[in-house]
Amino acid sequence: MSSPVIYIVYYSTYGHIYTLAKEIQRGLVAQGAEVKIFQIAETLPEEVLTKMYAPPKQDVPIITADDLKNADGILWGIPTRFGTMPAQIKTFLDSTGSLWQSGALAGKFTGVFFSTAAQHGGQETTALSTITYFAHHGMPFVPLGFAHANMFDNSEVIGSSPYGSGTVANGDGSRQPTEKELAIVYTQGENFAKVVKTMKQGAANLEKPEVDTFSEGTRADVTESVETKEEPIKTETQPVKQNVAKKSEVKKEEKTKWWKKLLCM
Repeated sequence: MSSPVIYIVYYSTYGHIYTLAKEIQRGLVAQGAEVKIFQIAETLPEEVLTKMYAPPKQDVPIITADDLKNADGILWGIPTRFGTMPAQIKTFLDSTGSLWQSGALAGKFTGVFFSTAAQHGGQETTALSTITYFAHHGMPFVPLGFAHANMFDNSEVIGSSPYGSGTVANGDGSRQPTEKELAIVYTQGENFAKVVKTMKQGAANLEKPEVDTFSEGTRADVTESVETKEEPIKTETQPVKQNVAKKSEVKKEEKTKWWKKLLCM
Protein backbone atom coordinates (compact mmCIF):
# COMPACT_ATOMS: atom_id res chain seq x y z
CA MET A 1 0.00 0.00 0.00
CA SER A 2 1.26 3.48 -0.88
CA SER A 3 1.62 6.11 1.82
CA PRO A 4 -1.43 8.31 2.45
CA VAL A 5 -1.24 11.71 0.76
CA ILE A 6 -2.18 14.52 3.11
CA TYR A 7 -2.46 18.17 2.16
CA ILE A 8 -1.94 21.04 4.57
CA VAL A 9 -3.88 24.02 3.24
CA TYR A 10 -3.49 27.28 5.14
CA TYR A 11 -3.86 31.03 5.08
CA SER A 12 -1.52 33.16 7.18
CA THR A 13 -1.17 36.93 7.54
CA TYR A 14 1.61 37.18 10.12
CA GLY A 15 3.15 33.71 9.87
CA HIS A 16 1.72 32.03 12.97
CA ILE A 17 -0.37 29.55 11.00
CA TYR A 18 2.60 28.76 8.76
CA THR A 19 4.68 27.92 11.84
CA LEU A 20 1.95 25.54 13.00
CA ALA A 21 1.72 24.04 9.51
CA LYS A 22 5.41 23.12 9.52
CA GLU A 23 5.06 21.47 12.93
CA ILE A 24 1.95 19.54 11.99
CA GLN A 25 3.84 18.38 8.91
CA ARG A 26 6.49 16.86 11.18
CA GLY A 27 3.84 14.86 13.01
CA LEU A 28 2.32 13.61 9.75
CA VAL A 29 5.67 12.58 8.27
CA ALA A 30 6.58 10.75 11.49
CA GLN A 31 3.65 8.40 10.77
CA GLY A 32 4.69 7.75 7.19
CA ALA A 33 2.42 10.21 5.38
CA GLU A 34 3.33 11.99 2.18
CA VAL A 35 2.68 15.66 2.89
CA LYS A 36 2.24 18.66 0.62
CA ILE A 37 1.77 22.22 1.92
CA PHE A 38 -0.27 24.81 0.05
CA GLN A 39 -1.39 28.32 0.90
CA ILE A 40 -4.65 30.01 0.01
CA ALA A 41 -4.44 33.03 -2.28
CA GLU A 42 -4.52 36.49 -0.74
CA THR A 43 -7.54 38.65 -1.54
CA LEU A 44 -6.40 41.90 0.11
CA PRO A 45 -4.58 44.48 -2.02
CA GLU A 46 -0.91 45.08 -1.31
CA GLU A 47 -1.53 48.58 0.02
CA VAL A 48 -3.85 47.23 2.71
CA LEU A 49 -1.34 44.55 3.69
CA THR A 50 1.32 47.22 3.99
CA LYS A 51 -0.84 49.24 6.38
CA MET A 52 -1.38 46.05 8.39
CA TYR A 53 2.40 45.58 8.62
CA ALA A 54 1.96 42.11 7.17
CA PRO A 55 5.24 40.41 6.22
CA PRO A 56 5.79 38.94 2.74
CA LYS A 57 4.07 35.65 1.98
CA GLN A 58 5.94 32.36 2.29
CA ASP A 59 7.33 30.66 -0.80
CA VAL A 60 4.58 28.05 -0.85
CA PRO A 61 2.41 26.99 -3.84
CA ILE A 62 -1.09 28.47 -4.11
CA ILE A 63 -3.82 25.86 -3.83
CA THR A 64 -6.55 25.43 -6.44
CA ALA A 65 -9.86 23.69 -5.91
CA ASP A 66 -8.94 20.89 -8.32
CA ASP A 67 -5.76 20.16 -6.34
CA LEU A 68 -7.90 18.89 -3.46
CA LYS A 69 -8.98 15.84 -5.49
CA ASN A 70 -5.54 14.27 -5.16
CA ALA A 71 -5.40 14.15 -1.35
CA ASP A 72 -6.46 11.32 0.95
CA GLY A 73 -6.83 13.81 3.81
CA ILE A 74 -6.72 17.60 4.26
CA LEU A 75 -5.75 19.69 7.28
CA TRP A 76 -6.73 23.35 7.18
CA GLY A 77 -4.74 26.10 8.91
CA ILE A 78 -7.13 28.93 9.75
CA PRO A 79 -6.56 32.26 11.51
CA THR A 80 -9.65 33.71 13.14
CA ARG A 81 -11.60 36.83 12.25
CA PHE A 82 -14.14 37.70 14.94
CA GLY A 83 -14.39 34.03 15.97
CA THR A 84 -14.86 32.64 12.47
CA MET A 85 -12.79 31.89 9.37
CA PRO A 86 -11.29 34.82 7.41
CA ALA A 87 -12.69 35.93 4.06
CA GLN A 88 -9.76 34.43 2.16
CA ILE A 89 -10.58 30.90 3.29
CA LYS A 90 -14.31 31.37 2.86
CA THR A 91 -13.74 32.63 -0.68
CA PHE A 92 -11.72 29.54 -1.48
CA LEU A 93 -14.24 27.14 0.06
CA ASP A 94 -17.03 28.89 -1.83
CA SER A 95 -15.16 28.06 -5.04
CA THR A 96 -15.43 24.30 -4.45
CA GLY A 97 -19.00 24.03 -5.76
CA SER A 98 -18.02 21.86 -8.73
CA LEU A 99 -16.27 19.44 -6.39
CA TRP A 100 -19.45 19.23 -4.32
CA GLN A 101 -21.54 18.51 -7.43
CA SER A 102 -19.25 15.66 -8.46
CA GLY A 103 -18.69 14.35 -4.92
CA ALA A 104 -14.94 14.60 -5.46
CA LEU A 105 -14.18 15.29 -1.79
CA ALA A 106 -16.62 12.80 -0.27
CA GLY A 107 -14.88 10.45 2.12
CA LYS A 108 -11.68 12.48 2.40
CA PHE A 109 -10.75 13.01 6.04
CA THR A 110 -10.28 16.54 7.25
CA GLY A 111 -9.35 18.57 10.31
CA VAL A 112 -8.35 22.08 11.35
CA PHE A 113 -5.76 24.00 13.34
CA PHE A 114 -5.95 27.70 14.09
CA SER A 115 -4.61 30.91 15.57
CA THR A 116 -6.51 33.55 17.53
CA ALA A 117 -5.56 36.89 19.04
CA ALA A 118 -6.82 35.99 22.52
CA GLN A 119 -7.37 32.79 24.43
CA HIS A 120 -11.13 33.26 24.15
CA GLY A 121 -11.10 34.71 20.64
CA GLY A 122 -12.34 31.68 18.70
CA GLN A 123 -10.33 28.57 19.61
CA GLU A 124 -13.55 26.58 19.20
CA THR A 125 -15.88 28.68 17.02
CA THR A 126 -13.29 29.14 14.27
CA ALA A 127 -13.19 25.38 13.81
CA LEU A 128 -16.98 25.09 14.02
CA SER A 129 -17.41 27.62 11.21
CA THR A 130 -15.86 25.11 8.81
CA ILE A 131 -18.08 22.15 9.70
CA THR A 132 -20.94 23.10 7.37
CA TYR A 133 -18.57 22.99 4.38
CA PHE A 134 -17.18 19.61 5.39
CA ALA A 135 -20.66 18.22 5.98
CA HIS A 136 -21.90 19.30 2.55
CA HIS A 137 -18.86 17.72 0.90
CA GLY A 138 -19.25 14.52 2.92
CA MET A 139 -15.79 14.88 4.47
CA PRO A 140 -15.40 13.09 7.83
CA PHE A 141 -14.13 15.57 10.42
CA VAL A 142 -11.35 14.27 12.69
CA PRO A 143 -11.22 16.27 15.95
CA LEU A 144 -8.13 16.50 18.11
CA GLY A 145 -9.91 15.70 21.36
CA PHE A 146 -7.89 16.16 24.53
CA ALA A 147 -5.05 14.19 23.00
CA HIS A 148 -2.16 15.90 24.82
CA ALA A 149 -1.49 16.57 28.49
CA ASN A 150 -0.67 20.22 27.77
CA MET A 151 -4.33 20.84 27.07
CA PHE A 152 -5.04 20.33 30.78
CA ASP A 153 -2.35 22.81 31.85
CA ASN A 154 -3.91 25.95 33.34
CA SER A 155 -0.68 27.47 34.60
CA GLU A 156 -0.32 29.60 31.46
CA VAL A 157 -2.13 30.58 28.27
CA ILE A 158 -2.11 27.63 25.88
CA GLY A 159 -3.94 27.52 22.55
CA SER A 160 -5.89 24.52 21.24
CA SER A 161 -9.31 22.97 21.83
CA PRO A 162 -10.93 19.57 21.28
CA TYR A 163 -11.61 20.63 17.69
CA GLY A 164 -7.96 21.16 16.78
CA SER A 165 -4.58 22.50 17.83
CA GLY A 166 -3.82 26.20 17.91
CA THR A 167 -1.90 29.15 19.23
CA VAL A 168 -2.66 32.57 20.72
CA ALA A 169 -0.94 35.40 18.84
CA ASN A 170 -2.03 38.61 20.68
CA GLY A 171 -3.82 41.35 18.82
CA ASP A 172 -0.59 42.68 17.31
CA GLY A 173 0.82 39.27 16.45
CA SER A 174 3.69 39.65 18.89
CA ARG A 175 3.22 36.31 20.65
CA GLN A 176 4.70 33.29 18.88
CA PRO A 177 3.65 29.63 19.29
CA THR A 178 5.10 28.15 22.48
CA GLU A 179 6.76 24.78 22.92
CA LYS A 180 3.68 23.45 24.69
CA GLU A 181 1.43 24.54 21.83
CA LEU A 182 3.76 23.08 19.22
CA ALA A 183 3.75 19.75 21.08
CA ILE A 184 -0.04 19.67 20.77
CA VAL A 185 0.20 20.54 17.07
CA TYR A 186 2.68 17.72 16.48
CA THR A 187 0.33 15.26 18.21
CA GLN A 188 -2.54 16.31 15.98
CA GLY A 189 -0.40 15.59 12.93
CA GLU A 190 0.50 12.14 14.23
CA ASN A 191 -3.06 11.21 15.14
CA PHE A 192 -4.54 12.48 11.89
CA ALA A 193 -2.01 10.48 9.85
CA LYS A 194 -2.87 7.32 11.81
CA VAL A 195 -6.57 7.72 11.02
CA VAL A 196 -6.05 8.33 7.31
CA LYS A 197 -3.49 5.52 7.03
CA THR A 198 -5.77 3.04 8.78
CA MET A 199 -8.76 3.86 6.59
CA LYS A 200 -6.70 3.74 3.40
CA GLN A 201 -5.38 0.31 4.36
CA GLY A 202 -8.91 -0.87 5.12
CA ALA A 203 -10.18 0.36 1.76
CA ALA A 204 -7.31 -1.42 0.01
CA ASN A 205 -8.18 -4.67 1.77
CA LEU A 206 -11.82 -4.41 0.70
CA GLU A 207 -10.77 -4.05 -2.93
CA LYS A 208 -8.69 -7.25 -2.89
CA PRO A 209 -10.35 -10.20 -4.71
CA GLU A 210 -11.27 -13.22 -2.62
CA VAL A 211 -8.59 -15.90 -2.81
CA ASP A 212 -9.73 -19.51 -3.40
CA THR A 213 -7.47 -21.49 -1.07
CA PHE A 214 -8.53 -24.89 -2.50
CA SER A 215 -7.36 -26.19 -5.85
CA GLU A 216 -9.66 -28.42 -7.84
CA GLY A 217 -7.68 -31.52 -6.90
CA THR A 218 -7.63 -30.63 -3.23
CA ARG A 219 -11.37 -29.95 -3.18
CA ALA A 220 -12.04 -33.32 -4.81
CA ASP A 221 -9.85 -35.11 -2.27
CA VAL A 222 -11.62 -33.42 0.63
CA THR A 223 -15.06 -34.21 -0.82
CA GLU A 224 -14.13 -37.84 -1.42
CA SER A 225 -12.71 -38.15 2.09
CA VAL A 226 -15.91 -36.80 3.61
CA GLU A 227 -18.09 -39.08 1.49
CA THR A 228 -16.12 -42.23 2.38
CA LYS A 229 -16.42 -41.55 6.07
CA GLU A 230 -20.20 -41.36 5.99
CA GLU A 231 -21.87 -44.30 7.75
CA PRO A 232 -25.52 -45.33 7.80
CA ILE A 233 -27.38 -43.94 10.74
CA LYS A 234 -28.57 -46.61 13.13
CA THR A 235 -32.19 -46.29 14.16
CA GLU A 236 -33.09 -48.14 17.33
CA THR A 237 -35.73 -45.80 18.62
CA GLN A 238 -38.64 -48.24 18.75
CA PRO A 239 -37.47 -50.22 21.81
CA VAL A 240 -36.88 -46.98 23.66
CA LYS A 241 -40.45 -45.86 22.95
CA GLN A 242 -41.78 -49.24 24.11
CA ASN A 243 -39.82 -49.06 27.36
CA VAL A 244 -41.12 -45.55 28.01
CA ALA A 245 -44.71 -46.73 27.41
CA LYS A 246 -44.30 -49.66 29.82
CA LYS A 247 -42.90 -47.45 32.56
CA SER A 248 -45.77 -45.01 32.06
CA GLU A 249 -48.35 -47.81 32.47
CA VAL A 250 -46.67 -49.07 35.65
CA LYS A 251 -46.71 -45.61 37.19
CA LYS A 252 -50.37 -45.19 36.22
CA GLU A 253 -51.32 -48.47 37.91
CA GLU A 254 -49.40 -47.56 41.07
CA LYS A 255 -51.10 -44.16 41.19
CA THR A 256 -54.54 -45.83 40.80
CA LYS A 257 -53.84 -48.25 43.66
CA TRP A 258 -52.78 -45.31 45.87
CA TRP A 259 -56.05 -43.46 45.24
CA LYS A 260 -58.11 -46.56 45.93
CA LYS A 261 -56.39 -46.99 49.31
CA LEU A 262 -56.94 -43.29 50.13
CA LEU A 263 -60.64 -43.51 49.35
CA CYS A 264 -60.97 -46.85 51.13
CA MET A 265 -62.26 -48.48 47.97
